[in-house]
Amino acid sequence: MIEMTKENKSVKNFPNLRFPGFEEEWEVKKLGDIIEFKAGYAFKSENMLSEKSNYQLLKMSNVYQNELRLDRNASYWENINDKVKEFLLRKGDSVLTLTGTVGKKDFGYSVMINEDDKYLLNQRLVLLREKKGKSINGYISQILLSERFLFYFFAEAKGGTGNQTNVGVEDIKNIQLYFPIIFEQQKIADFLEIIDTRIQTQKKIIEGLIALKIQSRNNLFTKISKGDYEIFKIEEILSYEQPTKYIVSNTDYSSDTSLIPVLTANKAFILGYTNEDWGIYNKGKCIVLDDFTMDLKYVDFPFKVKSSAIKLLTPKINVDLKFIFEYFSFLNLSSNEHKRHYISEIQPMFLNVPPIEIQNNISNFLSKLDEKINLETTLLTQYENQKKYLLQNLFV
Repeated sequence: MIEMTKENKSVKNFPNLRFPGFEEEWEVKKLGDIIEFKAGYAFKSENMLSEKSNYQLLKMSNVYQNELRLDRNASYWENINDKVKEFLLRKGDSVLTLTGTVGKKDFGYSVMINEDDKYLLNQRLVLLREKKGKSINGYISQILLSERFLFYFFAEAKGGTGNQTNVGVEDIKNIQLYFPIIFEQQKIADFLEIIDTRIQTQKKIIEGLIALKIQSRNNLFTKISKGDYEIFKIEEILSYEQPTKYIVSNTDYSSDTSLIPVLTANKAFILGYTNEDWGIYNKGKCIVLDDFTMDLKYVDFPFKVKSSAIKLLTPKINVDLKFIFEYFSFLNLSSNEHKRHYISEIQPMFLNVPPIEIQNNISNFLSKLDEKINLETTLLTQYENQKKYLLQNLFV
């Protein structure tokens, strides 16, 4: 990592971390004095296209957790005129949402555009573009992610409903932040861009591994399902238990990971942690199945649960539970009906089940991929934590 210093303590306005060679005091400036602002255009929904076209409309839903998420509620635009051209985004532009969620500082906010003439700025977003010679766009995109900016963002909030806050363009123009000289801005922007590039590379590595696992699982279980193996009902190979005695009493969860995790079967998985030392599931490996949605998780550690709408599945003799979990994942169990499914629909299902040796081999192979995914995910978390630390300490 590039050496940084905490010298120059006689200078009043300087960050906790600073590149060596810079001694000038940072200056307070209004964003409106150094950045051009442009609010998004109210594109008519009836003219939006759902299929990919020349331009994608950049909407609030596409700015998610400070990332450009083009897959979320994607809409496109075909015809472009002089008026619409005003809202074409350039590489290096920063885009900021005008609505925030108090208490969820990872919701929405800002992204930096990395391609020319691909996206059109929709309403409730604002374009921030440097005034020539006043600032560095890469620096601006990073300072918009800082705790200091978010503090002022919420301070300027006026209106909204519930915990939603709305901020106007004029409000943002009046936000005052500290800025170093151009050369130091460039140094900070270049360094953080290196971290961002590594984070994006790490995400692509993980996406590739997940795709590899899904493809491998599909290939393996397609052959299993068509193979000449013994057929069993689910109820013959799995036992189930109701979760009543494992339900957490207090839902005011802790973030202390040394405590007992409270689980759900859906995407959230770990809802939080509890210090309750009774009613803990500690019987070894199981499948946690949501009886309504049929979402499922493979769990090999002690836990408690939040909901009674769960079945805890364990293997009978000559059954590899991880193999069955992957089999269920291959079958992609799902339902839109709000009812319990396990006893009436899943237990009576028939599966081709190979000998335990084949089950173990498949289970071990897919587990190795899981371990690699987890390793790379841990590395991603470290990079993201490093970025958070730098955002907290590289700005005044």
